[in-house]
Amino acid sequence: MKQATALQILKTGANVFLTGEPGAGKTYVLNQYIEYLKDHAVEVAVTASTGIAATHIGGVTIHSWSGIGIKKSLNAQELDALEGRRYLWKRYEKTKVLIIDEISMLSSDQFDTINQVCQAFKRNQKPFGGMQLVVVGDFFQLPPVTREGEEQKFAFESESWKSLKPLVCYLSEQHRQDEGSLLGILKSMRRGDIEEGFSELEDRLNFEFEDVVRPTKLYTHNADVDQINIEELDKIKGELSSYQMLGIGKADVVERLKDSCLSPEVLYIKLGSVVMCTKNNFEAGFVNGTLGEVTEICKETGYPIITTNDGREIKIEPTSWSVEDGEKVLASIEQVPLRLAWAITVHKSQGMSLDAVELDLSKAFEYGQGYVALSRARSLDGLRLLGFSPGALVVHPRVLKKDEIFHKQSDQVADYVATKTEKELEERHKEFIVACGGSLEKVARNKDPYADKISTFEKTKQLVSEEKTINEIAVERELTKETVISHVEKLLESGALLQNEIEYLRPKSKSFKDTLVLFQNHFNETKETHLSPVKNKADSKTSYFDVRLARLFLEK
Repeated sequence: MKQATALQILKTGANVFLTGEPGAGKTYVLNQYIEYLKDHAVEVAVTASTGIAATHIGGVTIHSWSGIGIKKSLNAQELDALEGRRYLWKRYEKTKVLIIDEISMLSSDQFDTINQVCQAFKRNQKPFGGMQLVVVGDFFQLPPVTREGEEQKFAFESESWKSLKPLVCYLSEQHRQDEGSLLGILKSMRRGDIEEGFSELEDRLNFEFEDVVRPTKLYTHNADVDQINIEELDKIKGELSSYQMLGIGKADVVERLKDSCLSPEVLYIKLGSVVMCTKNNFEAGFVNGTLGEVTEICKETGYPIITTNDGREIKIEPTSWSVEDGEKVLASIEQVPLRLAWAITVHKSQGMSLDAVELDLSKAFEYGQGYVALSRARSLDGLRLLGFSPGALVVHPRVLKKDEIFHKQSDQVADYVATKTEKELEERHKEFIVACGGSLEKVARNKDPYADKISTFEKTKQLVSEEKTINEIAVERELTKETVISHVEKLLESGALLQNEIEYLRPKSKSFKDTLVLFQNHFNETKETHLSPVKNKADSKTSYFDVRLARLFLEK
């Protein structure tokens, strides 16, 4: 199916599974549809199954958006508790279209649970509460993460998928790989033929690149990635800087957070280290997956300054990750949001398109890893293999069988659309916009990013005027608590907020009072408001968030 046909189908409001080979233009079509919805004032939620995937499309994880978090299923009690969250009611009430990208990594159970929550909040027993659902991805890519011994069940095997009956739009155009050998190898893998192209891949073993200084190295195991990164770090002469992760709260929850965090428990870097950002901070100018090089250690804060691959210079400061139950924080960890990135895992490479790739496929341990890794390269000329196993080319047999059905379903949909006139399709498009409460005419949209930034501060100011807590504002605005404090600081600096208007935010705990005294003494002596000197003198349980909060109440 062509991209234009898929876009026409999406505009009708039908539930759609948008799929195709890597480079077929799934993200392009998706972005076209998102822009169309925004142009016509139709509220769309843009989500993905993983954090990395979410950053590629400017969205959030479906786990965060839906409210289910890390759970695979919800009992009646847990669903009732979820329905008590006012911000979720607002979110579901306004959303007319829900998009889930990288559907291959969402399990059958999770897909059913998201359907259950959508139906509950929408008070509608239609699939996903009657919202248009657009699922995007390629099941030949990485499968859902499962525990040892647990069966992998894909979203298309769920009861919700069966009741949804999405129209399949299987894109057939190719826009990533150069025409040639690599594209042919990928196509044969999708047919289950791993012998075709085998010799061509063997020729890429220990191939030497010409005129390429630093290919991206992909490995299947974290241990290999860690070893490469440590070896590269050791090669750099210069002072070693280290940053220790801080954990607060229930020990078992803290350990889970540490395991899931992309930043290491102890981060070691030197000037010249290749690094990757591990958390979104749109205001600072980086997202989870931004690559760069450490070019300086800030004298004021002691934290790294990186230069990104596109030439931007960004100051990096510690941030926090937390697990919350309503208003209660069960545990949190704090670390500099970076990790070494001379090498990365295949899992983290999904969605990337690379000119030069160095791979070790000798230890591929799950279906899809070899396919994902090979499809990151634009062409066979940009591929170097360090290790290779025929098993790495095997794709999941249930996906192979289902893919044949998807192709037939897509052809049937395309044939049906071909019988419709352009006028008939336009009428369907208009009917959907009206049903969503949108505008048939294009609405004016503010393209000025500075104006958007001003409006985001105004939204925070409004919630402060309602005397919402930092945590409440963060939840309602879908921001980190550090970003909320940053907004309050800027509003105070500009005079848009007065000191007495934030007095209700002042904690009454002894630990906060002690931190504030420390900060006040430091300020009186130096006239500086840097966080690190105070954090270093404070109690070990004091976080950067605590110190940042204390800075709001300094008497200057």
